[in-house]
Amino acid sequence: MNRKRPSALAACSRKRRHAATDGASTLQSDESSWASLHDDLVRLIGWRVLASDLLDYVRFRAVCPHWRSSTVCPRGRGVLDPRFHPRRWMMLPEGHGLHPGHGKLRKYVRFFSLSTGALVRARLPLFSSHCILDSVDGLLLLQRDQDTAVRLLHPFTGDIVELPPLATLRTGLSPIQHQILNWSFHRTVSATSFRVSADGVVTVMIALFNLARVACASTIDQQWKLSTWSISHLWRPMSFRGKIYMMRCPTFYSELQIFEIDLPQDEDMAGSGGLCFLPEPKLIATCPAGKLQVPYHLAECDSEILVIGRNGRHSSHVLLYRLADIILGRIVPVTSIGGNALFVEERVLSVSSRVHPTIVGDSVVLLHPKEYYLGQYHLGSITWMPTADGCVIDNGGVPSPCSLIYHIFTCCHRSTWNKGALLYQGELQPDWKVKKKWRQGA
Repeated sequence: MNRKRPSALAACSRKRRHAATDGASTLQSDESSWASLHDDLVRLIGWRVLASDLLDYVRFRAVCPHWRSSTVCPRGRGVLDPRFHPRRWMMLPEGHGLHPGHGKLRKYVRFFSLSTGALVRARLPLFSSHCILDSVDGLLLLQRDQDTAVRLLHPFTGDIVELPPLATLRTGLSPIQHQILNWSFHRTVSATSFRVSADGVVTVMIALFNLARVACASTIDQQWKLSTWSISHLWRPMSFRGKIYMMRCPTFYSELQIFEIDLPQDEDMAGSGGLCFLPEPKLIATCPAGKLQVPYHLAECDSEILVIGRNGRHSSHVLLYRLADIILGRIVPVTSIGGNALFVEERVLSVSSRVHPTIVGDSVVLLHPKEYYLGQYHLGSITWMPTADGCVIDNGGVPSPCSLIYHIFTCCHRSTWNKGALLYQGELQPDWKVKKKWRQGA
């Protein structure tokens, strides 16, 4: 009996070796068959994956060396090639004042997908000397502390384009404005758009909310230049496909006008004294009086622009119209937005209902105008429901820890989002706790 056991064990061991060898052969065969795909086919599949999401494309390139060598590397092209822009990714505010660059974050910054809710972490050590002014198409508009240089950063590839110092804006101000306007007036960016020319020159246009002006600069300029005209100080503008859109409504009961601001051409940048002679905003649509009431917002959702308002000054009912319909004279409310939810505050984000279980599709998430809770208004049933716990005016705001919904909603309020705070927890307009001299003017 004892003599048979070793032979039985040996036979079992031989079977395992054969099975392992067969498995390895099968795996190697599978790998070789995938690796044998033609370069053009791999490249075509890669472009289709990229059309869905940049990080899916990065994972696709990581499958094997052949796929990596057959596809275009995003690094070095992250800003200049619009195909590699992470449009559906947003920096996640951590709360508790843990701003990007805070020591406790160890040089890491988290980002989340507006389409899936996925979270990724990127190591960005430059935030020890930079702060965020805005984001556009997933890129971050930064200001360097020591010299106020503006930089456009791709957070996943690390690509950066250099723009002139923000302090050069002051050359376009009058002597009186120099005396009465502090540094924060130059840094309140309410929309950013940019264009990349065929020769790789990046031109950036920013809407400055407090100054009520537009400023422009390119990567070959030495200073920022202000527009000779002003923009509306009431309603926040919005960036869309390299242009800025804004609204104007002279009175509460007049028609709502929607304007388009195009990026300047080279000849428009030739102004002197810190000014550029941009063409004035172009009127593209008029919504008849009485169709929408304040507050107004512009939003991008599924590659089209929506206009948001109320059906009365004191009403809690929300209305949405497509800008394309208004241009054609069809004033028909929208009741479906593709299963997405619009988070509405200072700016508007389109978020998929897959991101969080409490987000209801075809809804608008905003502060209830009468009961002061963060709710969602369902466009189809025209009803309100809470989207997260807590009343924003009870006991100093929403308790901590709180729902991810508040982190997402904070992304719509730039001056809270860029400081690592959360909206409705603590101060509505938090101050910078570090680098005040450069970031706040104190």
